[in-house]
Amino acid sequence: MARHARAQHTDAFAANEDFNEQLYRALRQSPWWMTSVALHVAVFFILTLFDTSGATATPKQQITIGQAENLIEEELVKADEPTKQLHDPEFVVPEPTLVDEKDEQPQKDVDEHFDENFGRTDGQSLAAFDEGVSSNPLVGIGGGRGSSPFGRGSNKDGGRKGRGTPDTFQDALEDALRWLAAHQSPDGRWEAEGFYRWCDQRPVSDTTKHPDGRGKGLYDPGVTGLALCAFLGAGYTNRGKHPYAKVVSRGLRYLKNIQDPEGCFGPRASQQYIYSHATASLAMVEAFGMTGSSIWRGSAQRALDFIAMTRNPYFAWRYGIKPGDNDTSVTGWMMMALKSAKIINADIASRNGKQRGLVIDESAFDGIRSWIDKMTDKDYGRVGYVQRGTGSSRPQALVDRFPADKSAALTSVGVLARVFLGEDPRKSDVIKKGAALMAKLPPTWNKADGSIDMYYWYYGTLAMFQVGSRSWETWKKAMEKAVVRSQRKDTDPCQYKGSWDPAGPWGGDGGRVYSTALMAMCLQIYYRYPRVFGTSSK
Repeated sequence: MARHARAQHTDAFAANEDFNEQLYRALRQSPWWMTSVALHVAVFFILTLFDTSGATATPKQQITIGQAENLIEEELVKADEPTKQLHDPEFVVPEPTLVDEKDEQPQKDVDEHFDENFGRTDGQSLAAFDEGVSSNPLVGIGGGRGSSPFGRGSNKDGGRKGRGTPDTFQDALEDALRWLAAHQSPDGRWEAEGFYRWCDQRPVSDTTKHPDGRGKGLYDPGVTGLALCAFLGAGYTNRGKHPYAKVVSRGLRYLKNIQDPEGCFGPRASQQYIYSHATASLAMVEAFGMTGSSIWRGSAQRALDFIAMTRNPYFAWRYGIKPGDNDTSVTGWMMMALKSAKIINADIASRNGKQRGLVIDESAFDGIRSWIDKMTDKDYGRVGYVQRGTGSSRPQALVDRFPADKSAALTSVGVLARVFLGEDPRKSDVIKKGAALMAKLPPTWNKADGSIDMYYWYYGTLAMFQVGSRSWETWKKAMEKAVVRSQRKDTDPCQYKGSWDPAGPWGGDGGRVYSTALMAMCLQIYYRYPRVFGTSSK
């Protein structure tokens, strides 16, 4: 603005106006650039009133439970990557909320506890599953090592032998575990079909020495679960100074890696995927129960959530998610996983309650009971598959080769379920009738007459051990002949030694891995599931 113009400019702050009017008039008469500068100065002044001292704060990282588990998992040292430094001082891992072991190399646990009741066969009561009867923290748990309050009955470096276990059983079990360890794949799974390609983590080059007995690849998650149950049941976890620590670690990591967001283990490539999920869930739940590890807890919880999601309202399970129909076979496997979880929770609560337990669908036990009742012929004690009192299930193409009347597989599932759900085998007429049916069909290794049924032998062994008395003694002698004597003793563990031929009706699906894992679990009967009620072994 020129000087003469400024001299003629009207005074913006007239004496007869209040301050707001004078300020308004002054702003309107001021140049635009002067107004802009004034506003910027005012804004700057206001901002200086806020505390901006120090460096800009870094936003806090939000860690979900799932991310925390992944962070913990990343701390595990993969057994097949020896070049990684376990204790690299420059390797810093964020500390999430859930923190457990720092690696999955063999570890030594402290505060070990040996339960004197473990594996008892003296006829004294060891309690039932139902909370109405005193809780037994051992039933349903594979047992083994791990710091208190989980797992017991093993020596400090894993492995165990229950009192009363025949030497022949223990020797056969050790051979079976050696064979299973030899045929684990490098990624941690046991391949139902491709197991023959591996020996102690190395490819087998001599194709003339490949063992036979291939199953179907779609059952890999399921047979991996069974193989892990065989090691866990023998007292071997991913911890301890024993030869199977890395084997168990790799297997559990494989299952954890193939678990989908809904909690299901493995792909749902066929309707039978539900079997694989059930056995894999049992393994993961038992791994958590034996170690108390938050790594396995998260995976076990998601597995149980999926089990709850797939159950039919008021009843049980079959293929898929709430399919509407039910069957006794799938229900049996789901029961085992749920009961293991329930006993783990009872054990945690009875000790200190600091460890987080597992959330389970308590109403499922009522559904199991209702289904078993629906399938049981009360006059004869026989339990059906999808219809009351019918025989065991068979692949359609093998019905003639393996007659249903040669097996009482589903009756054994029903008897075991009743005992585990609180029925006393000494007082229950329907249990006595079921046991009588099984006593007429003891384990018999005869490839000619179709009597081999390893699934039946597994559940039958569990059930008859609970029944006890002469029924068990007779069954045990038959099992020693059929199971122990049929184990392969020839060649070496990279081929056949320690395994069982998949000669039963389901051998074509699960293969040699399935048959070997299941028979190994049979041999653990003296310490895997102690007696619920006061039945005796004589």
